[in-house]
Amino acid sequence: MFLAFKEIKREKARYGLIILMIFLISYLIFVLSALAVGLASENTQAIKSWDAQKIVLNKNSNISLSQSMLTKNDLKNEKLGKKEALVGLTPIVAKSKGRETVSGQFLGVNKNQFIYKDQELIAGRKATKSDEVTVDQGFKDSGYKLGDKLSLNNSKKKYRIVGFVKNAKINIAPIVYGNIATWKKLRAVMPNFRASFIVSQNAKYKFNHRNAKTYNVQTVINKLPGYSAQNVTFEMMIAFLFVISLIVVAVFLYILTMQKMHNFAVMRAQGIPTKTLVGATMSQSLILVFSGVVIALIGMAATIAILPASVPMSFTWWIAVAGSLGMLLMGVIGSLIPIRSILKVDPAQAI
Repeated sequence: MFLAFKEIKREKARYGLIILMIFLISYLIFVLSALAVGLASENTQAIKSWDAQKIVLNKNSNISLSQSMLTKNDLKNEKLGKKEALVGLTPIVAKSKGRETVSGQFLGVNKNQFIYKDQELIAGRKATKSDEVTVDQGFKDSGYKLGDKLSLNNSKKKYRIVGFVKNAKINIAPIVYGNIATWKKLRAVMPNFRASFIVSQNAKYKFNHRNAKTYNVQTVINKLPGYSAQNVTFEMMIAFLFVISLIVVAVFLYILTMQKMHNFAVMRAQGIPTKTLVGATMSQSLILVFSGVVIALIGMAATIAILPASVPMSFTWWIAVAGSLGMLLMGVIGSLIPIRSILKVDPAQAI
């Protein structure tokens, strides 16, 4: 460790460039990880807030919430308990005078069921009348206020915002909560349709009909448009960045080690054991990576502080820990490559 510090202190510019490279790679890993988690969260915020375990969809819907429709006949033998709720889902375009237009999802729910009761409000109250709605906090970020009246799609009827709900997004689109009757009007469905799907908080819940099937909630989430492809894309990018960091550390240390081979030979001739030289090289790698990661963490903290709330970035403690440990592991592996050359140093060369 002493030798590693001594050399880094002596060659500040050279090792400073290595730290800069590690900082940039680490920072990019943290940014991509935070974006991946943030976007995944905005895809599933509402479903997670319901504490959903099972979801009943039309069996011909291709496990798609937006394509599912359940009729009275499909549900005639089903008795919904306290942990089950009917949900009507339809895409909407919300407009209000003097406000920006917002594309979202309308969710029709029943007031006597848990999804309505469990809405976590950050302002206002729950909707009690047919012309009242509660909306995702994203509407508030877009300039909407309590009391604003919305036009939904081409409907002439106005709906007044009476509350803002925390974490109410699905497939990245903000949710407007209303009642089932309003959903039927917006979706323009026949009277025999009851809902889009059933949500259950009971992990053992199962209801199968010839036109309906019960799915695990994760199965439904994985089928959300773009969800799986988005996650795989981010995972591949992050994995490649870790590989790049490994290559950067290994190449720089190898070049530096080759330049110091004569010095190593002299130290070996002086009786300095090989394990001391190996330890110095590994310590040097860990110091460089640790320094770059710490600077990247500081940079991420500053980035999160200045980013607007509309950016879907979620930098959690486990991202910081996993990213840091991953980079340190790459540093250790990268230092093993030049170590092989150190082990082959012949003290006789120096003599």
